[in-house]
Amino acid sequence: QAELGVNEHHQNEVVSYMRFARFKRGICLKTVDSCFQDLKDSRLVEETFTVDEVIDMLDGLQSVVHSEVESELINTTYTNVLLLRQLFSQAEKWYLKLQTDISDLENRELLDQVAEFEKSEYTSSNKKSTADPTKPKLAPLNEGGSELLNKTVAHLQEENEKLKTRLRTIETQATAALDEKSKLEKSLRDLQMIQGDQKNNANQDITELENKVAALKSQFEKTLNDTTANQKFLEEDLVTTKHDLLKVQDQLSTAEKELEKKFQQTAAYRNMKEILTKKNEQIKDLRRRLSK
Repeated sequence: QAELGVNEHHQNEVVSYMRFARFKRGICLKTVDSCFQDLKDSRLVEETFTVDEVIDMLDGLQSVVHSEVESELINTTYTNVLLLRQLFSQAEKWYLKLQTDISDLENRELLDQVAEFEKSEYTSSNKKSTADPTKPKLAPLNEGGSELLNKTVAHLQEENEKLKTRLRTIETQATAALDEKSKLEKSLRDLQMIQGDQKNNANQDITELENKVAALKSQFEKTLNDTTANQKFLEEDLVTTKHDLLKVQDQLSTAEKELEKKFQQTAAYRNMKEILTKKNEQIKDLRRRLSK
């Protein structure tokens, strides 16, 4: 079986979309065939036609087919946009920015690979559909594990919110510490300016001012050292908190994947898959009947 170079989950999503596209393509082709059949039934009732009559019939057929094909192509474009919107919305929830390479859409080698994949997948689906319907089925799995997994996901989400709140608090404290440091540095500069302006005063005044400046400078250095130590602690705490946040987010992603895998093993998922298989059989039967 041809592979697309993605994981199993994404490959199943691609298969689902290709089945949808095949179904829409079949409807479009039936519509085009019906346009030709309508022309045969409504206009080709005589044995001979003039050139003008033939041209008029062909122009009418061209207009109808052109309208149908254009409508289907527009609808396909809008459908692809909605599909991309779903993918981008999911990526934005995890703060990801996806990029597309439009040039790859016309890569003949890649297109052939997709065609081969669709062909092999369609063949595989036909083989699965011809399986014996009386074959015994597995008993439903106990869904208690899914409930536990849901609780784990909810707990991880709660922890994620707590870590985000703690991160915002630490960032606020760090900002306040930097503001206090700036104010102290400004006060020191102001005192130094005052000291420069008072150089012409009496020696006693200069001595007093120098003593005051020295005391303030000593107090400032002490406060600055305390602020620097506090800032370093806050920065380390911030880094630790960010690491914890990334770890919880990774656990959350793993838990969600396990939950989705559990869901695929549930009876509801298998029942839905059986319904889709029966619908495909009905569509194939309708196609065979239409062909006859």
